[in-house]
Amino acid sequence: MSQMGKPLYRRILLKLSGEALMGNESYGIDSNVLRNISEEIQEIHSLGVQIALVIGGGNIFRGISGASRGMDRATADYMGMLATVMNALALQQALEKLEITTRVQSAIDMKEVAEPYIRRRAIRHLEKGRIVIFAAGTGLPFFTTDTTAALRAIEIGAGILMKATKVDGVYATDPEKDPTADKYDRISFNEVLQKNLRVMDATAISLAREQGMRIVIFNLRNKGNIKRAVMGEPIGTVVEGIVHVE
Repeated sequence: MSQMGKPLYRRILLKLSGEALMGNESYGIDSNVLRNISEEIQEIHSLGVQIALVIGGGNIFRGISGASRGMDRATADYMGMLATVMNALALQQALEKLEITTRVQSAIDMKEVAEPYIRRRAIRHLEKGRIVIFAAGTGLPFFTTDTTAALRAIEIGAGILMKATKVDGVYATDPEKDPTADKYDRISFNEVLQKNLRVMDATAISLAREQGMRIVIFNLRNKGNIKRAVMGEPIGTVVEGIVHVE
């Protein structure tokens, strides 16, 4: 828990799913949801927290689902990366309407709309109080935006990787199918992998484990949860290098 109302983390990486931007829509971006997320980010930015973001593209196109329909996986993944750029630009505009200077850095070169991803430049932006949105995944197929989030969090020296989802943490089984499923308050990287809990993909979890990058998973739909996570309040599930006690 933070002391005297100060944020527990100086620099964070917030991972948002593309689906989070849909709200109650079946496709695309809900402008009300986009505004609400931006206002929550604005609140923690005003506390002096350095914020980087990674957004998925599932509200527009998912590489894996494209591949399952017979499309070449690499091509489908590149299309998914382009979808993340669209979401990044939408979020950038929403944040700048709130007068927060924001930069989009893309792992795929498209200089007309975004900076190229350069680690040192990203860190410099963060130090100057700018929000940085990392788009286009890793720039390579076969890697998810979860893996991108873990990689970028480590590269920029974030204090924590925060994954905002539609559920309030990690459960032993799917809570939508099993209402009695037990929720973990804390769980180790090894347990997540051994139990195949699908918190994030295995590559992301393995990378975070190797580099000691703590992860917190929480429900984005509960207003104020981003701030609660930054302040160190006990919400969601913390994934770290500990041995979970049953």
